[in-house]
Amino acid sequence: MSSTTHTSTIGAIGAPSRRNTELALLAFAVVIPLFAYINVGLALDGELPSGMLGYGMGLGLLAGVGHIVVRKFAAYADPLLLPLSTVLNGLGLVVIWRLDQSEKLQNNAKAQFGAFSPSAPNQLMYSAIGIALFVAVLIFLKDHRVLQRYTYISMVGAIVLLLLPLVPGLGENIYGAKIWIRVGGFTIQPGEFAKIVIAIFFAGYLMVKRDALALASRRFMGLYLPRGRDLGPIIVVWALSILILVFETDLGTSLLFFGMFVVMLYVATERTSWIVFGLLMSAFGAVGVASFEPHVQQRVDAWLNPFAPETLQQTEQIAQSLMAFGSGGVLGTGLGQGNSDLIGFAANSDFILATFGEEMGLAGVMAILLIYGLIVERGVRTALAARDPFGKLLAIGLSGAFAIQVFVVSGGVMGLIPLTGMTMPFLAYGGSSVIANWALVGILIRISDTARRPAPSPAPNPDAEMTQVVRP
Repeated sequence: MSSTTHTSTIGAIGAPSRRNTELALLAFAVVIPLFAYINVGLALDGELPSGMLGYGMGLGLLAGVGHIVVRKFAAYADPLLLPLSTVLNGLGLVVIWRLDQSEKLQNNAKAQFGAFSPSAPNQLMYSAIGIALFVAVLIFLKDHRVLQRYTYISMVGAIVLLLLPLVPGLGENIYGAKIWIRVGGFTIQPGEFAKIVIAIFFAGYLMVKRDALALASRRFMGLYLPRGRDLGPIIVVWALSILILVFETDLGTSLLFFGMFVVMLYVATERTSWIVFGLLMSAFGAVGVASFEPHVQQRVDAWLNPFAPETLQQTEQIAQSLMAFGSGGVLGTGLGQGNSDLIGFAANSDFILATFGEEMGLAGVMAILLIYGLIVERGVRTALAARDPFGKLLAIGLSGAFAIQVFVVSGGVMGLIPLTGMTMPFLAYGGSSVIANWALVGILIRISDTARRPAPSPAPNPDAEMTQVVRP
């Protein structure tokens, strides 16, 4: 007795792309800032703001362009990263515009710029440039693994970016920190772009060296101590971060640079001892530099005694920031009804979180921090889903850099740690920050698309012949 069977190929089940979910979330991400904008206009003038339609259409257009490009070039990417970034960017634009209106009212020059003052349209322009860079990343970076080829070129590029503010005639010393360069009429913060380039270098380097760095020579107090010759990389990175802190007096970039390396080193080796070494070296370096560097020492003193009468002129901003958080209470005074413009010139950049704290209260600040936490969580989830070690390390490095930046900025504004001079991602006024962070999100979306994309189904073979199975 015989029977005849045919060989067949079982295709893989296609995973849902979640692009419609992203589109629905993007609608909320545009509507929420638009309602906030209307709220501010009603609070300030008792009428709908004249730029309401332009603002809504502008933010909606940017979000729509981003969504179309993701749908076409990264169809299986994480559906939350773009909406979360959009809502933060939109709320930042609203609060920057709100602070600008207060400043114009104080100067009795309300009609000087029409519906917008200079900062708000500039920030909208920077957001558009950021979306353009986001689009370019998704269109031209077909596979994130291509970046691995540029591991050591990235190292050179990162060092150049970090040293640019020290070049005479190019670097700008603003309020004691040498972290800006002036090109034409614009000031650029190279450190914002350096964090992405450094993450590429660290990911490529640690992928190759992780086995050697994971080896332990002895165990001490429950920790596996690395071999002496393997301490070289962390000492070099530590020394570079200290040099940045000394010559540029930039506590934020130094913490970001070294912290990101330690996080990626821990993920690559799974050795807790690297975290302990990193914390000890970071504390030792910060205390050492603060003992002889006047600018860093001044920021530490302002952190310890923000209300001291003898130093109130230097610590007025942090004191006003703490009072803004206190006056906001749980639910806040309402958008447009606070007095955080008293913080001064940095209210729309370094201290913008204090404006949210006063006008949206503890609930609003927790919502903002939750959105940041979700972005970091989606980045970590992308790292876990990535199939290649380089993608895992790069995703965790970018997510870690984003998380560290949020921590050092919010911690400084709230008085948890000394001020760092960095800006809150997406919320704060500043072109370098918003452009670099849109590029960061673009790379994460590219990695998540590669990680979530289902394997292609094998094509059936039309020439397959029937096989005869003969049974007795």
